[in-house]
Amino acid sequence: MELKEKLTILADAAKYDASCSSSGSTRQNKGGIGNAAYSGICHSFASDGRCISLLKILLTNCCIYDCKYCLNRKSNNIKRAIFTPEEICSITMNFYRRNYIEGLFLSSGIIKNPDYTMELIIKTITLLRYKYHFNGYIHAKAIPGSSEYLVKKLGTLVDRMSANIELPTEEGLKLLAPNKKETSVTNIMSTIKENRNKRFTPAGSSTQMIIGATNETDLDIMTKSSNMYDNYDLKRVFYSAYIPVNQDKLLPTLKTPPLTREHRLYQADWLLRYYNFKVEDILSNDNPNFNLLIDPKADYALRHLNEFPKEINTSSYYDLLKVPGIGVTSAKRIIKSRKYFKLTFKDLKNMGVVLKRASYFITCNNKYFLNKALFNKEFIENNLVLENHQIPKPSLTQLSLFNE
Repeated sequence: MELKEKLTILADAAKYDASCSSSGSTRQNKGGIGNAAYSGICHSFASDGRCISLLKILLTNCCIYDCKYCLNRKSNNIKRAIFTPEEICSITMNFYRRNYIEGLFLSSGIIKNPDYTMELIIKTITLLRYKYHFNGYIHAKAIPGSSEYLVKKLGTLVDRMSANIELPTEEGLKLLAPNKKETSVTNIMSTIKENRNKRFTPAGSSTQMIIGATNETDLDIMTKSSNMYDNYDLKRVFYSAYIPVNQDKLLPTLKTPPLTREHRLYQADWLLRYYNFKVEDILSNDNPNFNLLIDPKADYALRHLNEFPKEINTSSYYDLLKVPGIGVTSAKRIIKSRKYFKLTFKDLKNMGVVLKRASYFITCNNKYFLNKALFNKEFIENNLVLENHQIPKPSLTQLSLFNE
């Protein structure tokens, strides 16, 4: 098989793995090619797998497992391919020199057994680092079930390592991916956490969950994410909307991926990591799923309207973070600026506050932006829903390496 044909197959097969993001690595170039400074890989990666500046490929789409949701499962009649380590090195170096990419994301189906697959991944990256002296950003997917020795060896070669949890619960794995066990993934996460330093996965670890393939609630998913952040010091949890690529009686009958739900999960994840929210603040047993019409932060504000409006000139930093339309940066600017003068709505706009959302939930110098009689849940919710419907829907298009 020609190398270009392999690249076409294995780049397309990698689009379903969303576990790659900005590098967070500061390793410098010491006589090699490329670097992995913070600015080296600074792009985000879309939830549908679109890769902006990493060469994102599989080592192989051959797999001994038969996960119901996976296009590459062994029972599917699809065209298979496998790269040699040298071929991956050649492609990576050629693409880097042409300024097509800044780094590599390497994942793989499982061939023979997890250890054999990990050894091929390690051989590939070892060649890149020591034969080709590639010092750029590399993110590799660890193979669940492989030995701790191989996980540690891979960790010394890459900037970031991911281990995909796949589904939010052990029950879901038993149903759709019976060959996989949650402990085989969490063991990798524990190893990374225990060994992480400037020379071992300096950019940390991440994981991915498929959303919508099983019947977990958003509360189940966010509780799982929160626990993994707390227990394994993950950099990111990625949420991948289930894409109906296979026919199976155990799979849901969805015609399109639940992208809006995925988007809400990412928004909630951001609240947990940067806005001091807890899972119980935004979801509960009585309210286990997100409102698809408005974002989780606005939904929280509407359900706790008795705590609003917040006075901009006196509210604490963490109270300001609870206001829709006020982010971490603008909240810090507010705290800093109001030491010197009383802030007005015009000042807030200049600071980057999204007034068309925040204005419903704040006062400036005890003055409400709108008529105070309009401070009610029905009016505010109707306006926020209207604004949300004006946002373009995300695309499912995967960027091709060969499109002009």
